[in-house]
Amino acid sequence: MFTGLIEEVGTVKKIRKGGKGALLSVRCSKVLEGTKIGDSVAVNGVCLTVVEMGKEYLSFFVSNETLQRSNLGELRPKTPVNLERALKIGDRFGGHIVQGHVDTVTKITGIKREGESYRFIFRLPEKFSHLLIEKGSIAIDGISLTVASLKTDTFSVAVIPHTYENTNLKWKRTGDTVNVEFDLIGKYIERMLKGAPIRDARNVTPQLLL
Repeated sequence: MFTGLIEEVGTVKKIRKGGKGALLSVRCSKVLEGTKIGDSVAVNGVCLTVVEMGKEYLSFFVSNETLQRSNLGELRPKTPVNLERALKIGDRFGGHIVQGHVDTVTKITGIKREGESYRFIFRLPEKFSHLLIEKGSIAIDGISLTVASLKTDTFSVAVIPHTYENTNLKWKRTGDTVNVEFDLIGKYIERMLKGAPIRDARNVTPQLLL
């Protein structure tokens, strides 16, 4: 599990694709501390397992499924990527619950400067629109952010200077693809409401039938 607080922006050293997936190597420094083979690290919000490591890099195997369902398939050498080590019991929980299981990808439709901060606007995938609420949590490329506005086909987040300077958002441009993970609590509530049998008609509410 992760919190969406990015520890370091690494850069892609190489990505070697084959029939069964790809080997992704990322140059980094901070996330090397205390990390060993088999540990989990979120790369652009995707939970990956360390399969190889050196003095200045970590390597991960990326399945074809992950390449197709995230923006990791678009990575090239020198591309900046967000990195976060898995949460340890007892750590401060500064973001929100992030599993590292990307739900979908979407594109940036606009970037606006607002004083010292920025507003990033994204296309809202219709299939997942019900999982977003204003002021709710969302993970974009693994970054824990708050939904600032929600419209029919777009949503936006406000990005403070610290987040902008210490994540890959600094290099993002309109049209770029980002990984999206929706709030875990919302997804479980949706599943329970859809799958729970209604045993007592007296407990049926209009909200439950939606």
